[in-house]
Amino acid sequence: MPFTLDNVVPWGRSFDEYVAMFALSDADLDKTILGCGDGPANFNREMTRTRIRETRRAVIDQTRKNRHEFVWEHVRSVEELERLRLHAMDEFLEDYPSGLAEGRYVAGALPRLPFADRRFDLALCSHLLFLYSARLSAEFHLRSIRELCRVAREARIFPLLELGATKSRHLDAVASRLREEGYEVTIDRVPYEFQRGGDEQMRVTAK
Repeated sequence: MPFTLDNVVPWGRSFDEYVAMFALSDADLDKTILGCGDGPANFNREMTRTRIRETRRAVIDQTRKNRHEFVWEHVRSVEELERLRLHAMDEFLEDYPSGLAEGRYVAGALPRLPFADRRFDLALCSHLLFLYSARLSAEFHLRSIRELCRVAREARIFPLLELGATKSRHLDAVASRLREEGYEVTIDRVPYEFQRGGDEQMRVTAK
């Protein structure tokens, strides 16, 4: 049985993973960046802490049962994965109160974001779009990507696989539709692969 989750769950990634997943250069890191669908950042502090602990066992159990779907190089074992993810989420929870006060965290939800046009140089969407294709429609993906391109000059989405390490059922249709609408869409390989075959991102810019 392939890797499945009943709902979208909070599951934090580290800074180094983001750099690799989105092939971020030093120049990219100097840009104004929106992290959209970042998992723990979508929930208030205590609800997030509770949900992380509640979903932790389910995610780890699914990973252990379906370890053949993953590449164990960046992360060497299920136990290391659990430590890395919990560390990343604990760091988020520690930072959340000050980040909220400083305006670094803003509550919002795709497909409509509370930001002005071209507020950011770069929008990153990790492990939401395409990953949950069984639950999120092609139309939701289109509306969300258009919105990312409204608030940022460029959007990057990773990974392009669904749960179960299979190519997203929406990927080709969404890419074709965006190109028809005048967006520039490329699929690029990145120096990160955890889901087996999941070493590509989508880059989208409006012309």
